[in-house]
Amino acid sequence: MFRIGVLSDTHDLLRPEVLPALSGMKHILHAGDIGSPQILDNLRSIAPVTAIRGNTDTHGPCALLPATEMIELAGRFFYLVHDIAQLDINPSAAGVDCVIFGHSHKPSFEERHGVFYLNPGSCGPRRFNLPITLALLEIDADRITHRLVDLTHT
Repeated sequence: MFRIGVLSDTHDLLRPEVLPALSGMKHILHAGDIGSPQILDNLRSIAPVTAIRGNTDTHGPCALLPATEMIELAGRFFYLVHDIAQLDINPSAAGVDCVIFGHSHKPSFEERHGVFYLNPGSCGPRRFNLPITLALLEIDADRITHRLVDLTHT
């Protein structure tokens, strides 16, 4: 079992509940609007991190991150893009198993044409009265499963 933590839209706030929620992950994916590079350093204390920049990562080290990223983990391909409206590939044709995105702060998970689309929501400052969430993925030989972790009341 390969476990991946997925988060987005930290906006310079790494809540104390995030690190324990990601304990035991083999890899962490951050879908942008990071804020401080210190957030990525803290996440790296748990597992390797793949991160992209978001629309608010306009200066400093996070501005140098790529806008999109494709990564293979446990034999599955993940494509990271901050704003799903800016998806610049056909995931199904590109062999992508899961598209990871953020931006809206609204957690969602759906399957389209054999590709999973996951928005872990935001685990940074609370906005728009939405929950504070991140996602956990588990990969085994047959499938990818997900679980949304609601940090709103922790």
